[in-house]
Amino acid sequence: MKISSLFGIVLCAVLVTAPAEGQIRLDPAGLELASAQAAVADLASGEILFTKHADRQVPIASVTKLMSAVVVLDSGERLDEWLTIVPRAERAPVNAYSRIRIGSELRRADLLRITLMASENQAAYVLSRHHPGGREAFVAAMNAKAAELGMHNSRFVDSSGLSAQNRSTAADLLRLLAAAMDYEIIRDYTRTTGFTAEFRNPRYTLQYGNTNLLVHRETWDVALSKTGYLQVAGRCLAMVANIDGRPIAMVLLDSLGTRTPLGDAGRIGRWLRTGQGGSVAVAARDYERQRQLEYARQSSVPGVSQCDAANGMSDLDC
Repeated sequence: MKISSLFGIVLCAVLVTAPAEGQIRLDPAGLELASAQAAVADLASGEILFTKHADRQVPIASVTKLMSAVVVLDSGERLDEWLTIVPRAERAPVNAYSRIRIGSELRRADLLRITLMASENQAAYVLSRHHPGGREAFVAAMNAKAAELGMHNSRFVDSSGLSAQNRSTAADLLRLLAAAMDYEIIRDYTRTTGFTAEFRNPRYTLQYGNTNLLVHRETWDVALSKTGYLQVAGRCLAMVANIDGRPIAMVLLDSLGTRTPLGDAGRIGRWLRTGQGGSVAVAARDYERQRQLEYARQSSVPGVSQCDAANGMSDLDC
């Protein structure tokens, strides 16, 4: 049985089970995270280990690109096909700067790799434009896949995540992580530490690095990952890491600063090994508390959402 199928059966609530011999009984009270929304699960058993506002629908920034990768691979289009870098049909809602030259060409596989490892927004856009039926068909396929996976609180409007209208929940993104793990290419590309993209017409190269610093660390066995950032979404990380032989999926949404979700990942690892996650820095804790107050205010006012707060944002998604 595929991981995604197994996970889909069990993914419904936090499970409290007796620990196996030698394992620590995990108490969610022992884990404090700086992310405003979070979910942690063991993909091997389907057991949800920790949740924090996991059903709150929020912008997910470039974590979106995991769904885009699934759609590209499900399409069956040739990965070795050279695709022309086309300009955007309309201006992106936020800063979508890219070093890629309009009119040049790159293979679909390489566009997918830099979309995943380096969060290249232009590459994600080009993949959607060259999808059978074009960009509208691509977005429709993203939402159809979400429905198929049981991601009922998710909605996608673009392939890159630059739009704050791309919204999901930590619980839904656990389902996406489980599904993405069934694709060897996604696992491979999201773990790539560095890559040289070789373009043609004209011929030039661009160097790319992975946006998840944990991929570069020998102390972490990362199986799959995707970072994301928009001002309205905060720093985000969706990742599967092997921790003491267990494939642990973690979704961390809306935290302060580039290193805060990495700190949360470290706290999760420590909690799994010892039952205690450790402390959160004062600035990160203050940010999280402020965000919780903002979410509470938004939920109490009809018609006000995170999408409304996104108007005029100009931060680069990374």
